Amino acid sequence: MKIISVDTLVVDFYRTNLVIVRVHTDEGIVGLGEATLEGKERAVQGAIAEVAEAVVGLDPTRISKILYELARDWYWRGGPVIMTALSSLEMALWDISARDLGVPVSRLLGGATRDRVRAYANGWFSGAVTPEDYAAAARKTVDTGFRGLKWDPFENYDLTITTQQLDRVLAQIDAVRAAVGREVELFIEGHGRFDVRHAIKISKEIAQFDPVWFEEPCPPDNLDALVDIRRASPVPIAAGERWYGRQGFAPALARQAVDFVQPDVTHAGGIAELAFISTLASTSYVGFAPHNPSGPLSTAATLQLGATLPNFRYLEIMATDVPWRPEITNERLVLTDDGDLLIPTGIGLGIEVDLDAIERHPFTPHPMRMFRDAVYDIRPRDERSFFNLESGS
Repeated sequence: MKIISVDTLVVDFYRTNLVIVRVHTDEGIVGLGEATLEGKERAVQGAIAEVAEAVVGLDPTRISKILYELARDWYWRGGPVIMTALSSLEMALWDISARDLGVPVSRLLGGATRDRVRAYANGWFSGAVTPEDYAAAARKTVDTGFRGLKWDPFENYDLTITTQQLDRVLAQIDAVRAAVGREVELFIEGHGRFDVRHAIKISKEIAQFDPVWFEEPCPPDNLDALVDIRRASPVPIAAGERWYGRQGFAPALARQAVDFVQPDVTHAGGIAELAFISTLASTSYVGFAPHNPSGPLSTAATLQLGATLPNFRYLEIMATDVPWRPEITNERLVLTDDGDLLIPTGIGLGIEVDLDAIERHPFTPHPMRMFRDAVYDIRPRDERSFFNLESGS
């Protein structure tokens, strides 16, 4: 079997554009991957076009050889654009290999150790402004089956936070905790906003609400700062969505900078690289909780990993999405009433695309807005749930 072409499909997804990669073979098998990178979709498409030139004619089942040589020969290594291009290709190659054998990708990774993973919801708070709004949205989301809620309560704060601003944050978290009780887990997102002093101050204040973690409390490019925060924080620290490859995670693990690692299968190197990062983390008893706010293929690939990795703790998933998400693929996610996502057992990654539906939602520019407007504008007004609810038994 040989690769004959690689192409991309781009779909408007409200806050971003979903980028789907297709790898075509001479035997008619088409593998799918995802290369969604908010605000940088065109750059990623260019990188994928360069990848395509290098892989046409190669055997798609020789995944390790292809990825090693691509990374070696590219020379300008790392970074989100290059690593997203490589990650999406790697996903598609695993999809091809598993389709060729008629098995799910998890079978090629050593086989399933579980049939479900614990999920937490992101994006559930869209449109909320007041603490009462957040409380109502939290109750509604828990009623759909989720037992974990993540959000960024810090508006557009940049490096520092005043006492008055922190009081507003604490009132919001308090309202959510009161609304959902102690049985629901809370995850506080920082989006790399704060300096060391203010991150530590925040962590000490939010500890009263017993969050699972404080995520990315400082910018991702200063490991010394993260180490200082983790040593002083009474709340566990999570990070890693903006680290790339094993080289991005090994120093943080060696220095005990985190309690949870959060590689993204779409950016950190793909399926096999995340499995390697999971193994690194397990040697330090660090939990594995992949970043996953993207589309159907990112979710499918991460779930296949979730089937096989013993230290897999949590999967991030958007509580709702654009109403056309169910139209563009055959994705079918099952959420149990006790907050777990069932792991699909279909062939490959289990995803097929609908080209007609994709064409109805073409590329639309969506620049990143983290420090320019409200973080709560994350879902469209016509947002829809895309889960099937089943009993947890």
